Amino acid sequence: MAENKKTLFLLDAYALIYRAHFAFSKNPRINSKGLNTGVMLGFTNALLEIINKRKPSHIGVAFDPPGPTFRTEVYEEYKANREETPEDIKVGVPWVKKIIESFDIPILEVPKMEADDVIGTLSKKAAKEGFVVYMMTPDKDYSQLVEENIYLYKPAFMGNSVDILGVEEVKKKWDIENVDQVRDMLGLQGDSVDNIPGIPGIGPKTASKLLKTYGTVENLVKNAEDLKGKQKEKVIEFGPQGILSKELATIKIDCDIDLDPEALEYTGPDEEKVKEVFEELEFRTLMKRVFGEQAKDTDSKGQLQMFAQVSEEEAEDTATPQIDTIETVEHEYYTLTEEKEIDRLVKYLKKQKEICYDTETDSIQAFEASLVGLSFSFKEGEAYYIPVPDDEKKAGDILSKFKDIFENDKITKIGQNLKYDILVLKKYGIKVSGPYYDTMLAHYLLEPEQRHNMDVLAENYLNYSPVSIETLIGKKGKKQGNMRDVDIEKAGVYAAEDADITLRLKNKLDKEIREVKMEDLLTDLESPLVEVLAAMEYEGIKVDKEELAVSSKEMEKDLLKIQAEIFEIAGEEFNIASPKQLGEILFVKLKVDKKPKKTKTGQFATGEEILSRLANEHEIAQKILDFREIQKLKSTYIDALPELISERDGRIHTSYNQAVAATGRLSSTNPNLQNIPIRTEKGRAIRKAFVPRNDDFTLLAADYSQIELRIMASFSGDDHMIEAFKNGTDIHSATAAKIFKVDVEEVDSDMRRKAKTANFGIIYGISAFGLSQRLNIPRKEASALIETYFEEFPAVKKYMDDIIDKARENEFVETIKGRRRYLRDINSRNATNRGFAERNAINAPIQGSAADIIKVAMIDIHNWMKEKNLKSKMILQVHDELVFDVHKDELDLIKKEIPKRMMGAADLAVPMEVETGTGNNWLEAH
Repeated sequence: MAENKKTLFLLDAYALIYRAHFAFSKNPRINSKGLNTGVMLGFTNALLEIINKRKPSHIGVAFDPPGPTFRTEVYEEYKANREETPEDIKVGVPWVKKIIESFDIPILEVPKMEADDVIGTLSKKAAKEGFVVYMMTPDKDYSQLVEENIYLYKPAFMGNSVDILGVEEVKKKWDIENVDQVRDMLGLQGDSVDNIPGIPGIGPKTASKLLKTYGTVENLVKNAEDLKGKQKEKVIEFGPQGILSKELATIKIDCDIDLDPEALEYTGPDEEKVKEVFEELEFRTLMKRVFGEQAKDTDSKGQLQMFAQVSEEEAEDTATPQIDTIETVEHEYYTLTEEKEIDRLVKYLKKQKEICYDTETDSIQAFEASLVGLSFSFKEGEAYYIPVPDDEKKAGDILSKFKDIFENDKITKIGQNLKYDILVLKKYGIKVSGPYYDTMLAHYLLEPEQRHNMDVLAENYLNYSPVSIETLIGKKGKKQGNMRDVDIEKAGVYAAEDADITLRLKNKLDKEIREVKMEDLLTDLESPLVEVLAAMEYEGIKVDKEELAVSSKEMEKDLLKIQAEIFEIAGEEFNIASPKQLGEILFVKLKVDKKPKKTKTGQFATGEEILSRLANEHEIAQKILDFREIQKLKSTYIDALPELISERDGRIHTSYNQAVAATGRLSSTNPNLQNIPIRTEKGRAIRKAFVPRNDDFTLLAADYSQIELRIMASFSGDDHMIEAFKNGTDIHSATAAKIFKVDVEEVDSDMRRKAKTANFGIIYGISAFGLSQRLNIPRKEASALIETYFEEFPAVKKYMDDIIDKARENEFVETIKGRRRYLRDINSRNATNRGFAERNAINAPIQGSAADIIKVAMIDIHNWMKEKNLKSKMILQVHDELVFDVHKDELDLIKKEIPKRMMGAADLAVPMEVETGTGNNWLEAH
């Protein structure tokens, strides 16, 4: 960028605010007052980048004024398709204005004029006064204003670097001959963001080509007769619309605003005001950037040195927040290799009430991993690393020294993702005993929808960036090494830091856990469950490879048969897996839908929802669904399961994820047991391959019956539902009898099906449209069904209304065990966001309570089986079902005890029921 003493930066406020909103939408920055500060943080970072990196002599920020603009007066539909402004932007704008004012930067607004008109006017005036002007915005429309001393400055975003466009760059980017033709390009192709219509059928390439011939939209319309075919028709018909579109896209350069160089001159921030705003927003990192040691070092004008003119290198350094690392924070990390040193550490560890530990291994798969080292910390800033050799005997000798510590139930074990460490040590004969404190789980309870990995937590809670594992073993991929190859000293520093950071996180997170009164949920439910899941994963389950091989061949035959049938109906062969080819066959050749939907790329939509809707009327749609289901089952399970069998014991060891589902439900990977279909015959058949470990064992499955409906009955206190459950009446028939106003004996299968769908749909806050789709009935009928449902079950309706009202007040809902689901959009003015939050308000307490209940049962059952030293093992958890590998000698005891303990896991207003079954495979048992 050319040096110039008079450099003016004009910032488009809303463009930068929206950019900040999207940047933080998936990882919101919520402060202790519950305020989402992502918009304010993102904008401030953009502002500081300019101040520090580009060092403007003058700066201003333009806002759109409230109310309509002159463009809406010209064309009512202008920007009409824009959604309601997101709630965090509405809340954030006044704060952004406070921030701008605290930096003593003028806010620029002109009634009825948009920010781009204000910036356009000031840019042209400033350029005439000898300024070099930079319009800071990601909005491409500003390209039309670029000239010799006016540049479009597109800020860095999502991995893209800063893009500065001058005249030549604009001409190249738009493929035009002069900058003013940007207006003509927008007039021809329109702008969906601003709802500028353009001329239908004209995209960027066609627009560029036409302008090379005709120069302007007006000249093109004037010479429309020269064109041919459809293009001619479109230009004649929509020519006036194209001219209007150009007018709407034209940025004004004659707004009623004067250029005031003195007001725009940047002289630095008002220290007290900035500090006050940052403290209110809890911008600790930014506060350090602005008011750290630099605050003491001011220049002769009293301006903070941070904002003085600095070199380009220094500017680069201050453009991003300063964050602590191992290089900037004092620490004492030790690598112990001598026996005496290790014995001394053991002595200290035995005296502690709680210790933090971490394992270093050669694999991310816990069951397959070998130990490379152990690290410990019991005092912040201090940690120890003990390398563990590959030699089994030597490794055993070192680990035996720590066995008593790990198995001591008076010492709390702190860690990040403790289940992994417990599993690794279990293979070495060490049974890590609780109490446990897992920082991953603590954060999961506090913020269930955010990420919980240590690096993210360290940055957010400690303003600290740990050493990256990739600096030691390389980036992910085939060439990545493992910790066994790393120099011991380097590995020691990395591992010790992990233990130290985890201990510091525990101390921070625990305060927050206590503030929200979730210590019981963490201590009595989630933490003990770690041991249960580790035991289940360690046991694993046997699969019958021969059964899978047979199923694979059968499915291959089925696929070929269905494929032939599809080709016959289509009248030709094509690639069924290609959405493009499939769309052409279905909607162009066979015309199975008069108004087929298209994707954003212009292809026909051929997703499951579309095909399911067409399946009742068109045989080919159902056959494609069948083909896809078999293909998915074959690749995801039948052919994949044998690859997951461990060489160590010949079993599959699924990995349970305790901190993924925001509802509190468990999920699993390698394989994903939760996604094995149970509604279709072929899906159920996969369960046939899961078998007992040997002939002395059998499988037993125990499944909660309609647990979520029972929870709804209990929470709502609805007399009719409670009575049905207490009397053992089929709840769906009882519901059908009420809503169709017939006796239970008169309920037919269709009535029961509709009632069942309504029962489960109500739990998920289903709409009339959703119910009509599921039942394949008109929306009016679905609406009447829901209305009748609420008339007959008024307590359910009251519960739903009350829980939404409570959620609006608290912005969260709770389960039976106090697990929270935060609903920050529950008061949003955006109907879509609010509706989603309202459905979650109804469903989360029910689904989350079901998760709580089965977890309570699992802990109780695990402890009982351990106490009795049974040969039988609990091996799987899927939805509301537990699966056991039962020794035949213990079958009667297990059949009696498991249902009893599952039914006793909660005290509901209705009895809980558990169905059990046994068999030589999971399908038989289920």
